[in-house]
Amino acid sequence: MKVKRISQTDCLQTVILLSMAIFEDENARNMSNPIQQLHDSIELHPEFTWNSKTVLKRMEIIKHKDTADQRLFYVSSGSLRICWDDEATEHTIRFGYAGSFVTDLEAYITNAPSPYYIQALKQCEVKIISKERFVKVLESDEALGQLWVQILQELVYQQMERELDLLTASPQKRYERVLQRSPKVFQEIPHKYIAHYLRMAPETLSRLKKS
Repeated sequence: MKVKRISQTDCLQTVILLSMAIFEDENARNMSNPIQQLHDSIELHPEFTWNSKTVLKRMEIIKHKDTADQRLFYVSSGSLRICWDDEATEHTIRFGYAGSFVTDLEAYITNAPSPYYIQALKQCEVKIISKERFVKVLESDEALGQLWVQILQELVYQQMERELDLLTASPQKRYERVLQRSPKVFQEIPHKYIAHYLRMAPETLSRLKKS
């Protein structure tokens, strides 16, 4: 079997991004409680709550490519994708939907422009907090700092799983892995963007879903 070679660019952006769009693993590694706790801590914080809240239209971009955007987004409703494109192809890297935090971690960490952008796939309600204010929230409570570390650890695990997805030659195996790990994505995300994420044609994904 001929294994499709993953380009150095693809591997690099996959490793660097760690994009904080956190899939809700509905098996043993369920992240909903820590994320909800962190959300509630920001929501109820006496000093450092959300900077703003907004409603995004379908296909509206909230973080543009080649910008140094250090905001952290919490998705209250709707769905988003994190992506980048070269001259010929658009690449969907991660998804975010209700109950998840989303950011471009490369820009968030380095405060330098990154090639990634964040786009609404449906109308979205989004809460926004700046990095500066978020850090103050974490510093105000040691338990919140530990909670953040827990979320980041889970993210690293998910990123390892994503890398295995990319290295799996069989479209069926890629589909089965994501379906088992994150079944909610198939309820929340439009079909063609899941196909982009899985590196397959929409027709292939349709056939796999019917089989």
